[in-house]
Amino acid sequence: MFRRNPDLAFCLRAHPFPVKLNIRTPQPEDSGCMAHMVRCVKHGREMEGLDEPPFDNELGQKIYENVSKQAWAEWGEHQKMLMNEYRLQPWKREAQEFLAQQLQAYFFGEGAELPKEYMPPAR
Repeated sequence: MFRRNPDLAFCLRAHPFPVKLNIRTPQPEDSGCMAHMVRCVKHGREMEGLDEPPFDNELGQKIYENVSKQAWAEWGEHQKMLMNEYRLQPWKREAQEFLAQQLQAYFFGEGAELPKEYMPPAR
């Protein structure tokens, strides 16, 4: 005599017939919302902004409202150069404070300064 497996019976009750899903690849226009646009403080024109604030504080909100994705990527490269040239250790508070000051100057001040000995890479 055939004995039913209780686990299998549950599967059969949950899905008594094959389920056909109507799946298609989402297209960019499917999202129904436009990109977040900002007047970029670095480039001085209307550009696509960040998807979300980079920090959970006032500065993060200010960046979200005033900095474009392109300018944020440029800051990332500038920050990398600062870390390399000054040999910063990002886990140390002093390095974090220095980078925060440079970030403020880069976007909202007179501009971040280059190290005195900095030589741009040859192209």
